[in-house]
Amino acid sequence: MTLKQARVGQTVKVVKLEGAGAVKRRIMDMGITKGEEIYVRKVAPLGDPVEITIRGYELSLRKADADMIVVV
Repeated sequence: MTLKQARVGQTVKVVKLEGAGAVKRRIMDMGITKGEEIYVRKVAPLGDPVEITIRGYELSLRKADADMIVVV
């Protein structure tokens, strides 16, 4: 399952990051790393962006970026 498929109110754990290069590095720089817990706060009406809470702060991700984050 990817973060894009997680439902609002669900807490998930990062298993791995897909993608390569600058995109993967940007996601890691936002604090999304293996083993971190993510709480899905909101999803916009059309599904983009997704608002999450990680490491005590709120973050908005595009669907394309959320689809690169494999979670459990």
